[in-house]
Amino acid sequence: MLLAIEQGNTNTLFAVHDGDTWVAQWRASTDSTKTADEYAVYLYQLLQMSGLDFKSITDCIISSVVPQSLFNLRKLAQRYFHKQPYVVGDNTVLGIEVRIDKPKEAGADRLVNAIGAHIAYSGPLIVIDSGTATTFDVVAADGALEGTAIAPGINLSVQALHLAAAKLPRIAIERPAHIIGKDTVSAMQSGIFWGYVGLIEYLVTSIQAEYGQKMSVIATGGVASLFEGATDKIDHFDPDLTLRGLLEIYQRTVGASKA
Repeated sequence: MLLAIEQGNTNTLFAVHDGDTWVAQWRASTDSTKTADEYAVYLYQLLQMSGLDFKSITDCIISSVVPQSLFNLRKLAQRYFHKQPYVVGDNTVLGIEVRIDKPKEAGADRLVNAIGAHIAYSGPLIVIDSGTATTFDVVAADGALEGTAIAPGINLSVQALHLAAAKLPRIAIERPAHIIGKDTVSAMQSGIFWGYVGLIEYLVTSIQAEYGQKMSVIATGGVASLFEGATDKIDHFDPDLTLRGLLEIYQRTVGASKA
């Protein structure tokens, strides 16, 4: 079985694929100080709860945007699964071009999303990933990553507003019933939620105009579902985009090694 690890700045996803389907998935808060042994204790219990164990894991692929954690994730695979892991951006076959000025600056998450979107949807695409940052990746019809717009994530904006303004509380992100808030919380919810809808709609429209072609828009990430039904600029909400991309990269890499 394949253990796929997708580590963002906020959350880390662990998922197990049995060759046919994803049989288990778990999320944990990203902690760059966590050791390989601490990861092992966490995973050991979760695997057992799913009727699996360390011996079930025969391979491992990692995508991480947290360099400080990568050493310990590698050690996890080496020490407990006895495997040298595949790491996106290091020893993997992507099968796409990265057509930006500095290709090495493309984060592993963006590469994985580009591949996951390309194999599922046709034509040029805009992939919106809502996480710690909100990224708008432009994926060409041939799957190449052609550029990106990056904005602060919605949770980061809420946190910044709370920390910088003494009288503004920390709020839950919800879709408010009205744009004009009648109290502080509803006013903040309106500005944050509809402000982000406006951000999405403006950037999607502007990217499409600059690109000069009709583009399908795919949304993924932890809070993407908040915007479902709030804008007609998003064509597909796809929570499985990243795992699909990771699995495809793994299969391409293994296939290339056998060729």
